Amino acid sequence: MALISIIENFKPKNDEKLLRRAEQLRPVIYRKKVKPAGVFRLKDRYSREIVSIPGNTFQDIVLGKGDNICLDFGDHHVGRLFLELAGKGSHPDAPAFIKLKFAETLAELSENSMEYDGWVSSSWIQEEYIHADTLPAAVSPRRRYAFRYLKITVIDTSPKYKLTISDVFINTETSADDKAVLPAYKGDEELSAIYSMCQRTIRNCMQEVFEDGPKRDRRLWTGDLRLQALANYATYGNNDLVKRCLYLFAGSRFPDGKVAACVFTDPEPAADDTCIYDYMLFFAAALCEYFEETGDREALKDLYGIAQEQIDIALRTVDANGIVHGEELGTVFVDWSEGLHKDAAAQGILIYAVGYAVKLALHNGDRKRAEYLEKKNNLFRSAARKYFWDSDRACFVSGGQAALATQVWMVLAGCASGEEAAAIFERADDFSCECTMMTPYMHHYYIMALLSCGRKEQALGHIRWYWGSMVKAGFDTCPETWVPEDPSASPYGGTAVNSYCHAWSCTPVWILKKYF
Repeated sequence: MALISIIENFKPKNDEKLLRRAEQLRPVIYRKKVKPAGVFRLKDRYSREIVSIPGNTFQDIVLGKGDNICLDFGDHHVGRLFLELAGKGSHPDAPAFIKLKFAETLAELSENSMEYDGWVSSSWIQEEYIHADTLPAAVSPRRRYAFRYLKITVIDTSPKYKLTISDVFINTETSADDKAVLPAYKGDEELSAIYSMCQRTIRNCMQEVFEDGPKRDRRLWTGDLRLQALANYATYGNNDLVKRCLYLFAGSRFPDGKVAACVFTDPEPAADDTCIYDYMLFFAAALCEYFEETGDREALKDLYGIAQEQIDIALRTVDANGIVHGEELGTVFVDWSEGLHKDAAAQGILIYAVGYAVKLALHNGDRKRAEYLEKKNNLFRSAARKYFWDSDRACFVSGGQAALATQVWMVLAGCASGEEAAAIFERADDFSCECTMMTPYMHHYYIMALLSCGRKEQALGHIRWYWGSMVKAGFDTCPETWVPEDPSASPYGGTAVNSYCHAWSCTPVWILKKYF
């Protein structure tokens, strides 16, 4: 399922007051120098076979045409590379031509980017081709990269000389202040490892905004922000960064007032011409949770009307039977699951978001609005039971499909609760067979649905199974998509553009602290 929107001559509606406030909240970027922790090479350029290097030091390695060297920086980092090259042999009579490949995982090192043919642009693949006309040479690519491993391949030098590496390091970048980080979750070894992986993920995605992933997209998405903010509250507490992101979404919107699915920040803030139904609705949830975390009346006053406007826009897609038609506004995302029927999930998401809008109204002293929305929600829940509940199967069905994602959103919407909801999740494996959840984003909401109906042990067991499988697979940070039974799964047509540090995946840092 490609997610691409192109609106000709799209011009977002900008609110300069809100954008100025967002600019005032631009964070400090913290930097740190990191040197390689290990060195090895691949047997061949695209081989998966690793060859160790005696002495484990890069300065002694001499590289000729076709040779490669791989540097391991110990953990996943986001930052800028500095590389110092020198020649060995006769005076260099031709440029040194090298390829740099930045990899978040070991598997990426051996991927041949020329074989990628997916729908997401290959320009996101983290590679640089560099000519060094004279040696010694200081090489520092202008782009920021997200990686743990760096493969340097010598495309060519000349017969007169070979190449050596005098020095190499990363200047890391993040707006997460390690001195301000809150105490880590103290669980058993497995849960502590999961927590550490998730904390590193949110840290590396905290830049001038909450980036969805520092490798690919590298921008602010509404659905991601809601989960990133929760992770932030449990770790770094950089609440001004959450506020900045909320103001950016409010400050640059669709001409009709819709909050865009994502916002660009360079060279200046600008809403993308993409509307995702569920993401638009999560703006109200994110603002509500931010206010409950901070008590920030300024943000509530400035953004309340915009949050409620998103609800009103969504209400226009509800038919006379009380059933939502979210695709009228754009894409209904839910998850990357191929073949997922989304009508019931969209219904549940609207009810869920309206619930947050009710709480926002009460926080703002707007009781009349709260009562109006609560009446709407009662109607929507009744419609959901009438049109999506299958009494024979004792579950919710959408388009003939009883997917786990459908059950999750119906339960989170309150269309089933207590023992009835718990009984649904006793059969979770059956629903998973109909349509597998593909993203940690969707697995987060599954955990929340389990907790909402008292299945706390099942929720913790799922964290151990799902996020624990990431740790066992060797991830330093949480991947964007993850199917334990199919590690190479990708919604983009190839793993070369998969993101392996994605902040919508790191919510166990918040769940573990809040519920366990």
